[in-house]
Amino acid sequence: MALQKSDSRIDPATWPNVIGEARTVAEALPDLLVEASHISSSVIAGWHGRRRSGPGESFWQFRPFNMGEPAKRIDWRRSARDDHLYVREREWEAAHTVWLWADLSPSMLFQSKLAKVSKRDRAIVLMLALADMLAETGERVGLPGITRPFSDRRAAERVADALTHLAKPAAFPDATPIKRFSDVVLIADMLDPIEEIAAWIARVAGTGARGHLVQVLDPIEETFPFEGRIEFHDLERGIWLTTGRAESWRKAYRDRLEAHRAEIRDMAKRAGWTYVLHHTDRPPAEPLLVLHSSLSGGSETLSQGNY
Repeated sequence: MALQKSDSRIDPATWPNVIGEARTVAEALPDLLVEASHISSSVIAGWHGRRRSGPGESFWQFRPFNMGEPAKRIDWRRSARDDHLYVREREWEAAHTVWLWADLSPSMLFQSKLAKVSKRDRAIVLMLALADMLAETGERVGLPGITRPFSDRRAAERVADALTHLAKPAAFPDATPIKRFSDVVLIADMLDPIEEIAAWIARVAGTGARGHLVQVLDPIEETFPFEGRIEFHDLERGIWLTTGRAESWRKAYRDRLEAHRAEIRDMAKRAGWTYVLHHTDRPPAEPLLVLHSSLSGGSETLSQGNY
């Protein structure tokens, strides 16, 4: 049994939910935007932009005056307190580019009875909430190959609008527009062949950008609780597979999944990227908090957890 996107396993009891009730992206977006706004509001406290000395209005710090600098930079009031000369520096909120991408390919439609949302809808909510949070601090966001980076308080709405015009959903975004010093956030189930994941990570890492991987899985994909005769359906290729004793596959499946995930985790670690595992039965705020720490320059470059 190969573990890859073409082998997305479906419990037949959930099949009507996956296909019959699945909304298109355009139909789902209004509700997902509202949810994303609520989530971003709950975690945005404490989110700060990249602070550094430069042009700006807010006070940053006093530093010693260096010989050769223009005398007009001296803060005479502060300097009068002792025998040293000081310069008042202002804070510059440095706008930064963060590229966002959610995998909307067919396997992301999967939703079992153990979760209230599909992988696709959770990925979209995480992306929109992150866009909303970044917009609050004046960061630039964009969808690689779809939009140019932009800074807008309505970033989540603009990202949502761009999603409705996707010609064909892709698991990985185009790396061409990604430049050095930017950040790239990929939210996907990452059940693609490991060679394709490795090739994409190598392309992005080669640009000098920093990556953040959020692997989104349904809890039933983790546990594989099936028993007896079960039919599985390949959402990508439309192929059906029937097994007489599904429980006999459980250990091999779990071992294969863990090995696949370990390879992704190791690739992220070698590249100095963030890796987060998120399950759709867990609160969406959990991976957002990890991304917040990483995008804010936190020392942790690799984060793991049953989120």
